[in-house]
Amino acid sequence: MAYATFRFYEELNDFLPPDQRGREIGCACARAATVKHMIEALGVPHTEVELVLVNGVSSDFSRRLADGDRVSVYPTFERLDITPLLRVRERPLRVLRFVADAHLGGLAHLLRMTGFDTLYDNHFEDREIARLAASENRVVLTRDRELLKRRGIDHGCYVRTLKPAQQVREIFARLDLARSARPFALCLDCNVPLAPLPRAEADGRVPSAVLARHERFVTCPHCRRVFWEGSHWRHMRALVDELLAGAGDGEAALNVPNA
Repeated sequence: MAYATFRFYEELNDFLPPDQRGREIGCACARAATVKHMIEALGVPHTEVELVLVNGVSSDFSRRLADGDRVSVYPTFERLDITPLLRVRERPLRVLRFVADAHLGGLAHLLRMTGFDTLYDNHFEDREIARLAASENRVVLTRDRELLKRRGIDHGCYVRTLKPAQQVREIFARLDLARSARPFALCLDCNVPLAPLPRAEADGRVPSAVLARHERFVTCPHCRRVFWEGSHWRHMRALVDELLAGAGDGEAALNVPNA
């Protein structure tokens, strides 16, 4: 049986008991235990880990631990490019798509608002979320750390905050989403791209007063709802502007449903 020492950094300590945070943790490892097995045995989902150093050398999750190994475990680096050091996954995700668990419906809608393909159904079981994540290369969003430990889930985020507006700010900051956002491009309910609708074709599909006041309309090809830049759009645009601040984003397009 091997005896190894672990040290977790930054927000990974949130997953540890208070008496283990911010210090080295020595523990006995099961025979043939891997880096991934022991990290999760100590309470940290592997999806929260970006870099593992074993005795100072970058390692993948499958490395078997040996007696005396010293393991340093890091979360995402927001301000340093550590791409040459990464070993924990075969490849990064080139296109960010998400699947949210049953408790994150509000977050799912806000991510769709900013243009990110996000699957959500409050009847999704953990097994189905894991299947979608693996088959469609989606990032799992959840407040259930045990879900993130499921085999087959390579990319995921444990959402720490409770309210949807706080959650979308958290995810934007952690995953640096601002530069990839396409605000108001997807239907908030159907998660499909919205299409421009000529004003003449909006006649009869929107109230006459709305048609008189607005020139631009879009529609969802799935649910066939028609959207325009009404009061609801202006409220949501304020949050979008906050999320995109500093990203050099241009004028966000129309497409949020009016309230």
